[in-house]
Amino acid sequence: MGRMVINEEFLQQVETLQTLIKNNVAGQYGGNRQSKTYGSSCEFADYRDYVQGDDITKIDWNAYARFDKLYQKLYLDERQMHTRIYIDVSRSMEYGKNDKAEQALRLAAVLAYVSVNEMDKVSVYAIRNDQVEEIIPSMVGKEAFVQSVGKFNEVTFDGDSMISDAILPTKVGYGDGMSVIISDFLTDNDYERAIDHLVSKKRHVLCIQVLSKEELNPQTRGKVHFFDSEDMRRTYRKNIDKEIAQAYKAALNYVTERIENYCTARGADYALVSAEDSVAEIFFGKLVDKGVMK
Repeated sequence: MGRMVINEEFLQQVETLQTLIKNNVAGQYGGNRQSKTYGSSCEFADYRDYVQGDDITKIDWNAYARFDKLYQKLYLDERQMHTRIYIDVSRSMEYGKNDKAEQALRLAAVLAYVSVNEMDKVSVYAIRNDQVEEIIPSMVGKEAFVQSVGKFNEVTFDGDSMISDAILPTKVGYGDGMSVIISDFLTDNDYERAIDHLVSKKRHVLCIQVLSKEELNPQTRGKVHFFDSEDMRRTYRKNIDKEIAQAYKAALNYVTERIENYCTARGADYALVSAEDSVAEIFFGKLVDKGVMK
């Protein structure tokens, strides 16, 4: 069985989040997103010289009367994004008292809600080992969200996470919206190829790294027997002293900065959140500061 992360109380909180995902993206026709291309919406964008064969209903006759020259009106194109959300469901996501798994599910649910609120299409996937499993396929509209959101509670976390091996063979769409990867990114397997692949497909990429309080600020001291949460056969003993603790923090900073720098260099967005952060803190704070939400 899963967990009751998404309940009536949480859904009421979600409804208060009326922030919007970035505008100016390419996508499919029919949604509320204004793309950088021109189309047939009602919102005026610019003029250009009239060319024989253009739609004469879009000629600006007032401009013709003033300048004795034909100008064509251009309008913003409205398109429907397809938001694709990938959740790392490896065993390590359950580490910590306020586990990362629940935070990942909450974030995915809110992102899905924000997207359907803008009439975007949303698909949610689980990354399990080297496979992508469909959790919610192509939902559009609030009614579909309400009918499907309970599936988040059925998600189980186990095994490893091979982000690139899982995402690369799948259909990701070309230039039709946002791809979100929610993970602790604490894996021996690479994630870089997945980011590069999604960026090459002209998608807006957002990587959200979720870490527990214990990972961000460990208080463990003394002799400790460690187990690899994704491979219990891998264990080691260590005496945790001040120097080891400092070395761990330096290593953690290296890991998080490396992911952030990798994303930034490729035009992708990155956010580091704690499993203890509230949804409001993340969406009205960290993601707004990053420019992902507005």
